[in-house]
Amino acid sequence: MERVWQPPCGSCANGAAPVPQLVLYNSLVDRKVPFVPAAGPGSKQITWYTCGPTVYDSAHVGHARNYLSFDIVRRVLEDYFGYNCLFVMNVTDVDDKIILRARRNHLLAQYRAKAQDPAQVFADASEALAASVAKQQGKVAEAQAALAEAASESGSGAEKRREELSTNLAQEQLLLGKQEAAAAAVAAGGAAAGVGQLLALAGDALAEALDKKLGATVTNPAIYRAHAAKYEAEFLEDLSSLGCRLPTVLTRVSEYIPEIVQYVEQIVANGLGYEANGSVYFDTQAFRSAGHTYGKLNPWAVGAAALAGEAADATSEKRHPSDFALWKASKPGEPFWESPWGKGRPGWHIECSAMASSILGSKMDIHTGGEDLRFPHHDNELAQAEAYFHACPGGCEQWVNYFLHAGHLGIEGLKMSKSLKNFITIRQALESFTPRQMRLMFVLQPWERKMNYGEQAKEEMRSKEALLKNFFCNVEVVLRTQKVAATSQRWEEEEKKLQQELDATQRRVHEALCDNINTQVAMLALCDLVKAANVYLSKRQDAAGPAPQAFLLRAAAAYITRILSVFGLCSAPGDFLGFAEAAAAAACGGTEVVLDAFSAFRDVVRGLAKAKAPAAVLTAACAGVPDEAVAKAGSSGRPAEMLAAFVAFRDEVAALAAAGAPAGDVLAACDRVRDDTLVELGIRLEDKPDGSSVWKQDDPEVLRAEQEERRRAAAEARSKKLRTQLENKRKDLDKFEKLAALPSIQEALADKYSRWDAATGEPTHDKEGAALEGKALDKARKEVEKQKKVRAPLEKKLAEEPTFLQTLAADIAKLAAELAALGVAVNGSA
Repeated sequence: MERVWQPPCGSCANGAAPVPQLVLYNSLVDRKVPFVPAAGPGSKQITWYTCGPTVYDSAHVGHARNYLSFDIVRRVLEDYFGYNCLFVMNVTDVDDKIILRARRNHLLAQYRAKAQDPAQVFADASEALAASVAKQQGKVAEAQAALAEAASESGSGAEKRREELSTNLAQEQLLLGKQEAAAAAVAAGGAAAGVGQLLALAGDALAEALDKKLGATVTNPAIYRAHAAKYEAEFLEDLSSLGCRLPTVLTRVSEYIPEIVQYVEQIVANGLGYEANGSVYFDTQAFRSAGHTYGKLNPWAVGAAALAGEAADATSEKRHPSDFALWKASKPGEPFWESPWGKGRPGWHIECSAMASSILGSKMDIHTGGEDLRFPHHDNELAQAEAYFHACPGGCEQWVNYFLHAGHLGIEGLKMSKSLKNFITIRQALESFTPRQMRLMFVLQPWERKMNYGEQAKEEMRSKEALLKNFFCNVEVVLRTQKVAATSQRWEEEEKKLQQELDATQRRVHEALCDNINTQVAMLALCDLVKAANVYLSKRQDAAGPAPQAFLLRAAAAYITRILSVFGLCSAPGDFLGFAEAAAAAACGGTEVVLDAFSAFRDVVRGLAKAKAPAAVLTAACAGVPDEAVAKAGSSGRPAEMLAAFVAFRDEVAALAAAGAPAGDVLAACDRVRDDTLVELGIRLEDKPDGSSVWKQDDPEVLRAEQEERRRAAAEARSKKLRTQLENKRKDLDKFEKLAALPSIQEALADKYSRWDAATGEPTHDKEGAALEGKALDKARKEVEKQKKVRAPLEKKLAEEPTFLQTLAADIAKLAAELAALGVAVNGSA
């Protein structure tokens, strides 16, 4: 008999659902294109070069945006799509910025060491700032002129060019404003401000002035190398703090000088570069004439001096304004290396082309960097590589297959930048956020788009982190406390519905990651799954119904964990070596045993205290606690800390029982161990209405912050209540004091009546002395009753408590004192 097998309908040509293909936003064409490795469609080997730091200062959050975003992209390619990546990062340790900063820091340090006379420092600072302001005013004028010139331009890229020129103008104006503010502050403070304050305000301007005067005298190469080495080490520490994967290859410019010299030689030999007075320049016109395209990434920026950076440097040596330096002839006060053209050093752009080609050759899959490097740096990189490989068989029309650029990180509408002095260093940011929180902030943003470093992004990050942490804690409680063997494992509609949500999430996440590695959409899908799981849990935790299915919840949590690990938000297999996780797992098991026993013992103590059980019963509950198994589990490491807290709490309870302490004291001890002891150990203990409790592990800082917020809220509620009471009592005192100050009824009506009945207190004669009778007497009696009603509230209070007014004043003073103790300002007096 022939056996029959039918292929699944999804594998049939007609019934197959379209399979998402990985696409990436490629800056070479500014659109999403399918990702195909250079080694072939079926290959899992890819090559990647990223522009690393120019190590002249501390890295800031704008840099973190770049490095974290591409670490996330790299992790998705490696851990989700399964690519094996040869990842190369450069460190620019030879550069104009490094030379200037190192030299100026050195000169300013010498100046500071000798600065004794505040009057002289004030004069120097004022002169330096005036020069700095004048120079920056010139830059603003140039930026305004460039923007005005571009206003009438039309054609492809004109609007983009105007946009970038407008941004450039705003940046130059920001710098001018800062320099003018510094100059005004120095002028206002004068010499009386002191040397330290003057240098703090005018340090950069003074350093520039000193460099102009004395820069050529700084000839010790160790000054430059020490400066670069310091910030390189700091950068690598920052990468580690942020949890970024390290590169496969780290290329340092100072270690690749021979390769750079050879690279320049080959470009010149190919007729695409020329020497002039010991410097070598790239010939952009010869490059174009040879059939190449210059400005592939930002064609609209070519020719705009304001956007061209180094290429715009005015020099008569260049054949064309767009030409740029490949090799720079040595100047006094700069480090140098020997070359065929004499002493000099590499230009800004050549380093990346030469070092990347040295490692990766004439073709690479991916090149990454910040959006601000598109032009001129990356466009010049591409041109140099094409020029270098120009004479090779087949030439080199496309050195990089996929150019990826991370969007700017904005602050107050402008990109975060060292030159603009509007930056927050990575280390400063990590004082406010954990590395995971900072990474999550970038996961929640598309990597290729601009993002603003503002409160909205921070709040979104915090809310998503709280949602995820709470979900994992709840699932962990179910897995830890549910006895699966004694629980029905039958699936009902609620379970099927949650499984469908899990299936849908897996599809949504895959589609999002295929679509330009859209982690923002992927995270939204994960959060929707968390919300669905929370709804499921709330329905299944009703004691009268079936228990939640632990295995299903674990599957959902495991999938979410897997994707979070791909994003680097929790540990992934590539983040540790060998069996490093085994010890952590063992310690986790010990913690669980100790905390289960600890919380169970506290539940018993709370129950006995609430029931006002005899002291002997409480003493008996302390006997044999903790038992031998718990003591063994807490023999070392973190579990030992938990066990020590457990034993201390048991001893406190035993002492309270021996002293016959009231139940309130025992309950207070239970609250203290929950709110203080366990918080410091990173344990969140939640008391449930049925008298049991649930523990969850969390960050002590988070728990302390929550506790402080609860205390603040309680204090605010207390102060609000006290303020209301104080306001009401002050109104009462004011009202009753006014009543007490009223004249007697006879005095109040003396202008109407002249004689009164001593027995009844009623008027008997009008003001002319005529006897009252009939309607006149009735009217007089009504007026008296009205006066009595006005005075009645005070008379009633005084009848009940003769010292009523004094007591009310004392209450007001007491409330005011309580509010003052809470730090609340109190207006008015008793």
